[in-house]
Amino acid sequence: MSVSPSLLLFPGAGSDRDHASLVALAEAVAPRRCDRVDFPYRRAGRRAPDRAPVLVQAVEDAAREIDGPLVLGGRSMGGRMCSMAVAEGRVPNAVGLVLVSYPLHPPGKPDRLRVEHLPALTVPCLFVHGTKDAFGTRDELERWTATIPGAVTHVWLDGKGHDLRNADASIVAAVTGWLDTTFPAPVTRRARRPRG
Repeated sequence: MSVSPSLLLFPGAGSDRDHASLVALAEAVAPRRCDRVDFPYRRAGRRAPDRAPVLVQAVEDAAREIDGPLVLGGRSMGGRMCSMAVAEGRVPNAVGLVLVSYPLHPPGKPDRLRVEHLPALTVPCLFVHGTKDAFGTRDELERWTATIPGAVTHVWLDGKGHDLRNADASIVAAVTGWLDTTFPAPVTRRARRPRG
């Protein structure tokens, strides 16, 4: 790929675009474009998320504002809505997904899986997940992400729960490393000549 993809990141249900992890990611990938976007309910000052169709539409609308290849995702619900939008073909310029703390199922309800769309994902996917996440165990996540036809990368943060508290540096390292490997930037730098 000759053009480095831009990033589009959404927060989890109880947070906003200024969540520390999203801010840290945006700073780490600079000068690559990275848009952090709130869902409409959050911009309207409401706490309760809209239903999935409204959230997926918001992802599509935000993605339309960005030209060129796009990696999208975010934390928890934000990443899930991005994956649904991509699976439904609503983001034609999508080239990858970054899914931090993907909410595989509600805590304590492993029978209420959120996996129907996973087999429609053909782009490379990065899952960054705590080993103590109540929204999905390591075994559960690996089982269901095996249904994704695109390349899947897992980064496990040992001992971390769904909030991935105090793990921003690890999240940034996982995402930037995956971006550099999956979408290597064209080499344009010239070697500096030694002075004097």
